[in-house]
Amino acid sequence: MQLINKWTFLGLPAVILVSSFGLTLAIWSMIPDTGTGPMYSGAGQAVMWYFFALGLQAMSLTFPFSQGLSVSRRNFFLGTVGLFAVVAAGVAVLYVVLGYLETATDGWGLGGQMFALAWIAERPWLVQVFFYFVLMMFLFLLGFWFATVYKRWAATGAVVMSLSLSVLLIGAGALITLKDWWPAVGAWMVSLTPLSLGAVVLVLVLLLGSGAYLTLRRATP
Repeated sequence: MQLINKWTFLGLPAVILVSSFGLTLAIWSMIPDTGTGPMYSGAGQAVMWYFFALGLQAMSLTFPFSQGLSVSRRNFFLGTVGLFAVVAAGVAVLYVVLGYLETATDGWGLGGQMFALAWIAERPWLVQVFFYFVLMMFLFLLGFWFATVYKRWAATGAVVMSLSLSVLLIGAGALITLKDWWPAVGAWMVSLTPLSLGAVVLVLVLLLGSGAYLTLRRATP
C-alpha cells in the first residue's frame, strides 16, 4: 500500500538527492580555487531529512486506507517500518558508495566534500552504513509517531506532545546549567564517534518505534 504512491516515497527522494548534488556542484564550480582546503557541503544528505516527511505521510495518507481494507494495526506498522528500513538501508549504502566515488575523483574534480565528510568517511564502510541507517530511521519514526499522536488525539495531542518535549529539553538544559555539567557534556559530545552516536540514536529509534506502535493501537483512521 505504501508503494502505491511511488512518486512520494521513491521519486521525490531521488529528485532531492540529484538536485541537491547538481546544485552543489554548480555552486562549487563558481567558487575560485584559493588552495586553502576542500569545500564542504551538507547538501548531499538533504534526502535524509525528507524521511521525517515520509514518516508523516506514511501514517496520515495510508493508515485510513489500510483500515478500510481491514488490515490489522500490527501488520500495518510492521509492513510500513519494514519497508522504510529497506529504503533507509539502500540510501545508506548509496551514500557510502558516493563517498568513495567522491574521494576517488578528488571531490568530483572540484576539491569538495559532500558525501565523504571526514568524521564519517574515515570509518569502516559498515559503520558508515549503520550511522546513516539509524539516523534515517530515527527521522522516519519521529514523523510517524507525531502523525500517530495526531490521529489518536487530534491537534490537542500534537500540541501537548510538542510542548512536553520542549519543557523536557528546557528542563534538561536548566538542570545541566545548575549542576555545572556543561564541560562534562561537551567533553562527552566531542568524544562521540559515528558508531557510539549511532548506538545512542538506535536506542531512540527503539523507543520511538515502541511509542508509535502503542499509540497506533488506539488510533482511529
